[in-house]
Amino acid sequence: MDFERILFYFFAAILVFAAARVITVRNPVHAALHLVLAFFTCAGLWLLLEAEFLAITLVLVYVGAVMVLFLFVVMMLDINVAPLKEGFIRYLPAGVVVALLMAVELLMVVWTKGRFADGAFPTPAPHPVDYSNTKAVGEWLFTNYLLAFEVAGVVLLVAIIAAVALTLRHRTGSRRQDPAAQVRVQRDERIRLVKMDPEPRQGG
Repeated sequence: MDFERILFYFFAAILVFAAARVITVRNPVHAALHLVLAFFTCAGLWLLLEAEFLAITLVLVYVGAVMVLFLFVVMMLDINVAPLKEGFIRYLPAGVVVALLMAVELLMVVWTKGRFADGAFPTPAPHPVDYSNTKAVGEWLFTNYLLAFEVAGVVLLVAIIAAVALTLRHRTGSRRQDPAAQVRVQRDERIRLVKMDPEPRQGG
């Protein structure tokens, strides 16, 4: 077994452990930190696959921006996750089925990789020295997979709108702005002049 395959199995074991801790740990802050570890480990796997652009994008976007923001939100809101985990047993069978399907897919990928190494399948041609995976990803993304890219953008837009709609709740005692009332305001309502009698100076 070569060193590259040892690194692959090492990163894969850490990734599986971190992903399992994300859904099993009770503290949401610890879950977010384990998710950060999972992202870092996945970036390491992508580096082994010579996809440096995807690896650095995962670290900068998800770990450096999304997860930090999510961690701050979790810490500031102090979310009580006990009611959220009450339906864990009810959705456990569906989760087990999905996990088994993902495990089968990963085993098929590993088996195919081994078949490539054994020479059963034709080995891909090596890349030239001036090969850029960033350029290759851009060309494939905006040519062959342009429709899927646009659909993913629409799905993310719908997710953002849904998140805003779910969090937009009317709370008692909170101050809200009414743009229509601000537009209809008159000149006399903008400034209120208060007349006060002058106070005598002390010791004068």
